[in-house]
Amino acid sequence: MKVNWDGVGIATSILCAIHCLILPLALTSVPLMGVNVVHNGWFEWFMIVLAFTVGVYALSHGYKKHHQNKWPLLLFCVGFVLLVYKQFDKEWEIYFLLPALIFMISAHFVNYRISKKSYCQSPHHAH
Repeated sequence: MKVNWDGVGIATSILCAIHCLILPLALTSVPLMGVNVVHNGWFEWFMIVLAFTVGVYALSHGYKKHHQNKWPLLLFCVGFVLLVYKQFDKEWEIYFLLPALIFMISAHFVNYRISKKSYCQSPHHAH
């Protein structure tokens, strides 16, 4: 069974978006119970490390094995820098988060598309 790591990367980025954007709306009463899952530093850093790990694996695999195109890597790096920066500027967090997620999801999508295109055009792939 092959794992689509770009799909995992996109899912991870979407989970991050849900956590950062929708969870605060849905769980506004949770802090009243003494639980803070919205701005939990450990959880946020865990998600950032997870996104980085999956992203690096998926994009480096696509780059090395399929297409040698640096565009997905560049998109991912820009998104990742914005994602990390939002951790240090909570006042402008949302303004860094949305573009970060767009860049990172785009990186996985582009990597998937050009990897698939490259694979289909490979002489080793029989149609």
